[in-house]
Amino acid sequence: MPPRPLHRLVCGLALCGALTLVLTAPAGTQPASTPTPKPAAQNVVVPSFWDPRRRPERPDTSRMTLIRFMTEVDYPPFNYAGSDGNPAGFNVDLARLICDELKIPCTMQMRRFDTLIDSLNDNRGDAAVASIAVTPETRARVDFSDPYYRPAARFVARRQAVVDVSAEQLEGKKIAVVAGTAHEEYARALFTEAEVRPFPTMDAARDAMRKGDVDLLFGDAFSLSFWLNGTESGNCCVFVGGPMLESRMFGEGVGIAVKRGNDTLRQAFNWALFRLWEKGKYAELWLRYFPVNPY
Repeated sequence: MPPRPLHRLVCGLALCGALTLVLTAPAGTQPASTPTPKPAAQNVVVPSFWDPRRRPERPDTSRMTLIRFMTEVDYPPFNYAGSDGNPAGFNVDLARLICDELKIPCTMQMRRFDTLIDSLNDNRGDAAVASIAVTPETRARVDFSDPYYRPAARFVARRQAVVDVSAEQLEGKKIAVVAGTAHEEYARALFTEAEVRPFPTMDAARDAMRKGDVDLLFGDAFSLSFWLNGTESGNCCVFVGGPMLESRMFGEGVGIAVKRGNDTLRQAFNWALFRLWEKGKYAELWLRYFPVNPY
């Protein structure tokens, strides 16, 4: 599953419409649909995207009575429908923490991913927290908070396989990718001696990896981390090699989108994100969702 390019039009089940959820759960409360936390390995490093020497100031939010967040539902572990049908995921929980930190009530609207920016610019919501990659294209249409994570791509191999993923060692290797994604484009451009095999969906690519029909799976590090840590992988596979952070392909980072010129809300998010990181709440949330480090 790719980072959030604007051309991605897939939506999830009936919740692709305009379901609105009031974010009333207190910060730190784990919804029933959130992945079950597992003890984090001691070598899991929580990334930091904030400079402690550059503390943002809190803007005057006294006139803010409600923040209408928008997201979508088919991008686990960031956004997905929980067992009760309500939205869940890293982005939803992060929005909840931000609301709690700002002491401002919030709602969460579930919309199709391809409608989020238009909905934002049409004032149908105040902010989009949906893993939208910051690119020249998206920056031309909306403003963003400071980034709260950076997209990465990684290789996965079967546990018993020893695979060198340097470009010169991949000759003849079968690499599964999802067709039409930035990961397929990247693999074809860089791993020219490998056999890149596109699959129609990530589920199909993962199934090929699980069965050993391919030597490697190349894709979004975050969704792969979620899969490796879950039961669907059958503990078949592990990350090999390091993260690939090609900003031209995968985006410069991921921030919360606001309407162009809404500096007060953007700065409020920057302040809240810094505070969550400073208090350790961002790290707690990260380790809940990513005990297998995407980086």
